[in-house]
Amino acid sequence: MKKLFPLTLALILAFALVATEASAQRFTKRKMYNSVGVTLNAMNYFGDVVPKTNIASLRLGATRPNIGFSFTRRFAPRISGRVGLSYGRLTGDDAKAADDKDSEAKFRYTRNMNFRNDIFEASAVGIFDLLENRNNYIRRPDFVPYVFGGVAVFHHNPKGLVGDNSQGLKKGDYVALQPLGTEGQGEAGYGSPYKRTQIAIPFGAGIRYKLDRNFDLGFEIGWRKTFTDYIDDVGGKYVNNKNDLKTPGGKYFGYEITREGVPGTFTEANQFGEVRGNNNEKDWYIVTGLTLNYIIRPKVKSPKFR
Repeated sequence: MKKLFPLTLALILAFALVATEASAQRFTKRKMYNSVGVTLNAMNYFGDVVPKTNIASLRLGATRPNIGFSFTRRFAPRISGRVGLSYGRLTGDDAKAADDKDSEAKFRYTRNMNFRNDIFEASAVGIFDLLENRNNYIRRPDFVPYVFGGVAVFHHNPKGLVGDNSQGLKKGDYVALQPLGTEGQGEAGYGSPYKRTQIAIPFGAGIRYKLDRNFDLGFEIGWRKTFTDYIDDVGGKYVNNKNDLKTPGGKYFGYEITREGVPGTFTEANQFGEVRGNNNEKDWYIVTGLTLNYIIRPKVKSPKFR
């Protein structure tokens, strides 16, 4: 699964480049055009704080909004390039996602982790239309299915909600988790802190509908393959000793998370040094929604006569 998506993306882009080269000779600059768009999306994530620890598992109740802006340039009958900026939020909660009666999910229910993470993303993708348009924008097809793929940079900052605790933290506050090193990151014998700015591979498919001369309405679903396991701040093992956690927040989120006012969900005997998250799969997120594009009327220069 991990190798299939990048390979598929590479094949799509290779085919798109070949198609562009073959058609560029017959697609004049008069037919090229730009558009700007605004998107309203639903955002979900796949990681450790979900009902099942696999890419197909998500909790619909954790869906949050995402908004974005984009600029698209049409280069050829089937090929466009798009750059975009977006902001959205991802959330997860073991208490809501995991079933304490399920033997496989009980560990995650007992772990009792929660997070929210604001994602700021900048992306550049190539779009390959399944139906070509050799005419100008006015005579474009009414419906156009397409696929896309590219690269993105995103900044994230997972935060956890504080419950009852003995560490002096204020209940109800959201605390940034990365500086806490909840798995001992930054301390001797543990790894380095994870980066909050990361690379992702966006890819997916959509369909555009021609509303009128200048407007298109699109529906799109896009996956983001990331290279971090810490969108949810969960990715490795618990620390070997609670003294390896140096801050009150680290101690709370590292081993003392409470449920319904009852502290000590884990004991030192069955927690420290044990698995906290599944590090076999990196985290993913998915963006699904609608885009309204406005086509900027191209300026056509008239030939000069002498």
